[in-house]
Formats: sequence, structure tokens, C-alpha cells
Amino acid sequence: MSLIFRVSLETADPLVDGFLDFMRVEKTASDRTLRNYRGALERFAPKAQAAGGWFECRADDFRIYLHECMTSRPEMARTTVRLHFAALRSFYTFLTRRRGLAASPLLDVQLPKLGKRLPVVLTETQIETLLSLPGKTPAGKQAPAWAPARDTAIFEVFYSAGLRISELAAIKVSDIDSYSGTLRVLGKGNKERVCALGEPALLAVQKYRQEAKVSDGPLFISKMRKGMSTVAITNVVKKYHKLSGIPVALTPHKLRHSFATHMLDAGADLRSVQALLGHASLSTTQIYTHVSAARMKKVYDSAHPRA
Repeated sequence: MSLIFRVSLETADPLVDGFLDFMRVEKTASDRTLRNYRGALERFAPKAQAAGGWFECRADDFRIYLHECMTSRPEMARTTVRLHFAALRSFYTFLTRRRGLAASPLLDVQLPKLGKRLPVVLTETQIETLLSLPGKTPAGKQAPAWAPARDTAIFEVFYSAGLRISELAAIKVSDIDSYSGTLRVLGKGNKERVCALGEPALLAVQKYRQEAKVSDGPLFISKMRKGMSTVAITNVVKKYHKLSGIPVALTPHKLRHSFATHMLDAGADLRSVQALLGHASLSTTQIYTHVSAARMKKVYDSAHPRA
């Protein structure tokens, strides 16, 4: 029989203790959530005492606290700030519904939005380095002779169409129309879209198919002649990333990021890039406009005499 040891959540404050018991029993909150909430309430408790107690706190008390959190050194991460205020909001909801407080002072406190991390993208030179590497690298002892041609085609299709790794792994020979230079892709939510393939990608696929004698079924196959898994494709990317010496952490999805950013850098409109990526919402694609703007500003700052 296993025993589960719970960290003691009792404090010297009966209101906080009542809230934590409520969260544990009625909301079935996890021990981790309870610890985080207790820590957040204990952090604010001295300010509540200075205001005359939890029932006497006003919106400005929390605005001042928010400012202190955002300007502390070291700075508190925004995710941590939001977690602390989630605890405070839940606590004050409990006080209004179970302890007779008229209204929560936190209703009038707005939190800063979470900052989005900009996607990391490769430069065009780094992409060219990656695309050329398989053709310069001999196949391993256990690998089929056509492996370098396959790996070249993988990189070319990845970058040419801006695919997700699951989409690339699912490509069948019949999905490619060499005449029109297009690729039929089944994306998220089983939504089908048509992507363009550039001539280098089409030629790379043609060369690989000829060498590997792939005429139907999955396009990218293993040495056992079965469709490659996403793990196997990721390992291909890792292999050549290591050989390239590119000082940027690389995942298959960064090739998709690079595709989108390079398209926008070259003047493609946002709606077209959205369609090519298969994004349901334009706001998802807009993150790449920030990357392009950041790159533009960096070039400007380094090149303009009065930047």
C-alpha cells in the first residue's frame, strides 16, 4: 500500500487556511497548485496586514504590488506574476462567495499580457548550408546508397513548402503533382491544403525517387522501405545540424519558421503565407511579421549612418 504525504498547507491566517481547504476538498486542486497558491498569498500577506486586513485591501494596493513585481530585481517572470494574481483572484472570489466580502478589489486590476517569444529562424545562408550538406556527406555504412538523395529531398520539401513535421511524414507519392509544381497536404484538423513546391525541391524529389525506386506509397522511406516516422525525420535534421556547425538550436519546426519569415522578408503578403502554412487564424501568422520587422531594424541599425 502506497502512502501519499501532503505538504502541510496550514498558515497562521484562518481565511487563507479556509481557502486552501476549499481548494483542496471542493476544487480537488493538486498539491503543486496548493503550494503555489499558498506561496502567492503569503507573499502578499504583509501588504494585506498593512492595509488593515484582507477585507480592507483596495484595487490600488494590488496595482502597487503588480508594479513592484514587474520592476523587482531580478525581474519576476510574467508567467509567475500571472500565477500569483490567479491565486489572489481565486482567494478573493472565495471571500466574496463564502466569507461575505461585498466585491473583489481585483476586478479593477488589469494584468500585462504574456509576451510572445519570437520564433528563431535561420538565415538564408544557413539554409543553403543545410540543403547542400546531404549531397556532400557519404551515406553511412548501414544506410542505403540513396539515403543522401532522400535527405536532400527532405530538407528541400521542408523549406520549400514550410511543412509541419507530421505533414512531411504523411506525404505520399501521389500527393505531389510535378506538372503543376504543387503538393497536397493534410494538415491540422484533417484540413487539406495545396502547397507550392519550388523547382529545386521537385528536382530533389525526382532524383531521390529514381535512386530509391519509390513509385507509390509513402514518399520518404527508411532503409526497411517503410514510411519514415517523425522521430526518424527529426534524427535526419539533427544529424546534418551537427555537421553544419550552425550555432542555433535547430528543430524541424524552425525550418517552417524560416520559410515563413523569408517569404515575408521577400515581400509576400500575409494572407498568402497564412494559406501556405495552413494557419486557421491570421493572428498566428502575424508573429512572423514581428520577426521580419526585428530583422529589418537590426539591418537598419547596423547599416544606416544615422541609425
